[in-house]
Amino acid sequence: MDLEEDIRSLQLDSAEDINGVVNPEDEKPDVDNFDKMEDEDPKQEVQAQSVEAEPKAKDKEIPPVQDEEDEHMKKRHLNVVFIGHVDAGKSTTGGQILFLSGQVDDRTIQKYEKEAKDKSRESWYMAYIMDTNEEERVKGKTVEVGRAHFETDTTRFTILDAPGHKSYVPNMISGASQADIGVLVISARKGEFETGYERGGQTREHVQLAKTLGVTKLLVVVNKMDDPTVNWSKERYDEIESKMVPFLKQSGYNVKKDVSFLPISGLMGLNIKTRLDKSHCSWWDGPCLFESLDSIEVPMGDPQSPFRMPIIDKFKDMGTVVMGKVESGTIKDGDSLLIMPNKDHVKVVAIYIDEKRVNIAGPGENLRVRLSGIEEEDLLSGFVLSSAANPISTVTEFVAQLQILELLDNAIFTAGYKAVLHVHSVVEECEIVELLEQIDPKTRKPIKKKVLFVKNGAIVLCRVQVNNVICVEKFSDFPQLGRFTLRTEGKTVAVGKITAI
Repeated sequence: MDLEEDIRSLQLDSAEDINGVVNPEDEKPDVDNFDKMEDEDPKQEVQAQSVEAEPKAKDKEIPPVQDEEDEHMKKRHLNVVFIGHVDAGKSTTGGQILFLSGQVDDRTIQKYEKEAKDKSRESWYMAYIMDTNEEERVKGKTVEVGRAHFETDTTRFTILDAPGHKSYVPNMISGASQADIGVLVISARKGEFETGYERGGQTREHVQLAKTLGVTKLLVVVNKMDDPTVNWSKERYDEIESKMVPFLKQSGYNVKKDVSFLPISGLMGLNIKTRLDKSHCSWWDGPCLFESLDSIEVPMGDPQSPFRMPIIDKFKDMGTVVMGKVESGTIKDGDSLLIMPNKDHVKVVAIYIDEKRVNIAGPGENLRVRLSGIEEEDLLSGFVLSSAANPISTVTEFVAQLQILELLDNAIFTAGYKAVLHVHSVVEECEIVELLEQIDPKTRKPIKKKVLFVKNGAIVLCRVQVNNVICVEKFSDFPQLGRFTLRTEGKTVAVGKITAI
């Protein structure tokens, strides 16, 4: 694997005018019940064939699975989303990870160095590994969610490099909704941490969105520690940690159990694959980034539950190919499945993980699945590849428990309120048709009086209606398919979970 495996996908076509952020100073969001996540993958069963010293011609439809590939598939798989304020160093750190893990060769790096220098952007060359299109390279801003793969001794990781700029928050939501682990990248450079952390910065909104989208484990990497304004200062590192911990608690994270902090230099590649040398930083005695990622435990999904894979992209390639992450159940070569909500019967012709063809895949895996029985133009992002015996629910209305974060100025949250709903890979306009009851945040019990409208910080049970049929599940049955966010004019105004369909 000496070539860059940087696949561009997951583009959300949202018609929103994105220009706002969440105010985290209001009451703590109701995220305590959003952390029972069940989408880590089991050990994969891969049908292996013996390989002779002199391989025979590949005259069979399914190529033989090599021994080393068999070992590769036995490793657990996790999706890691890189989040944080614009210019914190997410793409650079992701590029450095790919370089250090052998996914990108020296020659490619030298080409990127020359290209960055020609643009008078010498320090951006590592980001070019993740930011592949010209617009991203010229502006120095990630727009789409970059995707790439790397491995450690025990785990296969898919990197999801989310955009940091507030204009591309819907794309960040798309990336984070597929993630098992979040890596929050913070710049230690003088002034940059403060810009990202204060009101209007994306550090806060990204943390809140990651939590409500089901990212229960967070690794906070304090980047740019080699910057002249920092020079591996323990005081600066401690200052950032002391400011972040209260906010992470307020956002619903159990800091002792689910959050780790570590210092790195993404540009120089320090404390990423190997531990920091004492000559660089005398006070740090903790793990490097790879060790920290390897040590994170994420609950396993159920391979026996009904199959669900939201479709995030589709294309033609010797038939119709769909891309997505398996949220539950197991898929096998030859399976007969349903595409919902259209109820189209399809057959699985081939399954691919990281360019490798496999016969079976379980929860947590990112797949490309070739299907027969449907045309590419009949599919949309947000459709779900589903078990035929137990298909996913399709609705135009559902009951949900909502936590109001921050409404737009002068807005009233009442029946008739309209917003854009983000649930797994669906983006759909919706309307609140009825407020059923308000819930006391302290006792978690309903407030008996009739509710006509609610303010920031309120928890409310309501009926939500969407314009088109969408595929969702109750949060209690499939957490990743039952949690959602509501956004208005570029602001995340509420987070919720579906309680009844």
